Amino acid sequence: MTTNAPPTAGIAQHLSPFGQQPKRWERARSRAIRGGHVCRGSGCAADCEPVLIRERTAWGWIDWTVPADGSLPEQPHRVAVVTPIATRPQRLAIRWLTRRPAHQIRLGKVTVRPATTVVAALTLVASALALMHGVPLSIVLPTAALAPLLVEHLPDRLDTRAGENARIVEAEAACRYLQRLAALHTGLVQAAVSSDRYEVRRAVEIGHHQLFDTADLLQRHDTRFASSELIARERLMLQLAVQTRQIITPPQGDAAAARHDQFGGQPTLGPYPPGPRRRPQPSAEHTTPVRPTKEETNMPQDGSEQPTGEVYLLFAHEAYYPAAAQEINTSLVAAASLLHPRVRQPDGARIYDLLTRGRRPGEIVPLATLTHELDGGARWPEVGDWEAVTADLLQLIRDRECDALSLGLPDIARALVCSGPHSEVRAVGPTAGGHRVYGASDRVEVLLEVGRQLAWAEAGCPLWPGDGLLSPGA
Repeated sequence: MTTNAPPTAGIAQHLSPFGQQPKRWERARSRAIRGGHVCRGSGCAADCEPVLIRERTAWGWIDWTVPADGSLPEQPHRVAVVTPIATRPQRLAIRWLTRRPAHQIRLGKVTVRPATTVVAALTLVASALALMHGVPLSIVLPTAALAPLLVEHLPDRLDTRAGENARIVEAEAACRYLQRLAALHTGLVQAAVSSDRYEVRRAVEIGHHQLFDTADLLQRHDTRFASSELIARERLMLQLAVQTRQIITPPQGDAAAARHDQFGGQPTLGPYPPGPRRRPQPSAEHTTPVRPTKEETNMPQDGSEQPTGEVYLLFAHEAYYPAAAQEINTSLVAAASLLHPRVRQPDGARIYDLLTRGRRPGEIVPLATLTHELDGGARWPEVGDWEAVTADLLQLIRDRECDALSLGLPDIARALVCSGPHSEVRAVGPTAGGHRVYGASDRVEVLLEVGRQLAWAEAGCPLWPGDGLLSPGA
């Protein structure tokens, strides 16, 4: 997606089965193989069900599939997050849910639980003994028929009732997203084990709430329709991780050095203003991100408010090269940067109003989306000269007069960003002549990836829109 590897991808890779305990995985895998069928892809029947290994966690559980080649699964088959505030009956229900999954025994075309077959056999023996002792058949027969049915179907009913206290996600894209958030939360839990600070324990509580709310959101909506809210939640989890790290091991140096240490030496994604212009890092006493005040964002003190907060503009531009082999062809800035006095006005203020009105906090809006909303660009003259405004924004970024997330998007990703939300991009193979169509779902994936990069860049310090900003209503 960018010239630099996505930092969150590296974090998510740490959420492997049973963490750093390969022996536990091997024991569970051996037990699962003995008691079930390992799916081998094309050689299996259409109704083949994979063997699952359940890993219990402090916040829920994860069901992993068992690959046939003996490797570790790359992503969970199912992720469940239990309610962070549970009563005693709810805790008992959660313990029932987190039990080890029962294996199924195939009897012809029917699959039953092992307990059902055992109870059926015991019921036959008990029925025979009861008949021998003169118990009426009208009592023995219904009992013998109901006992196996009760054992087979009662756990499903209990699961349904207990499942009200958990949010279970099974869709592939949703599991992949929740896996990244769970990896961040796992880091918070591990930090709390070695620290008795209230701030760290509070960060774990907030992280659990975020996981539960995110799982609830993913149960009701597809990642495509909830992308901006998901990006905002991931940004919060990253900020919690950074601030918790600062509490346990106070960083040495500025915010850039702290980010460099937190994410394994990942390089910055583009030019940022010099140190003296940056706002200081939040105090280690804060455990949740604090929204910037008007003074912190250099907004005028006239009582005016933004229509919505923390909206971002994503726009493509002519590539430039701040360093060797580093191409920057797309930039993302805070919406308030459009109010900078060095940006063409009142065009910038009008685009700011269009950009922020009716948006959700944390939403990333490509310039092409604004063009789509303006009847395909026919009404741009009523708003302003977007070419002059984006040229001024790019000059601000290069002069380090505002913060920006600078990206080097590949051709397809850049084309999707420059297209409308319902447009298609066709890529034709240069040799075979075949083509592939990229659509709205691929565009959403690009924006989700940009959001993950933004969450990493903003961890501990939101994007700075610049100094001396104009009033939005000017």
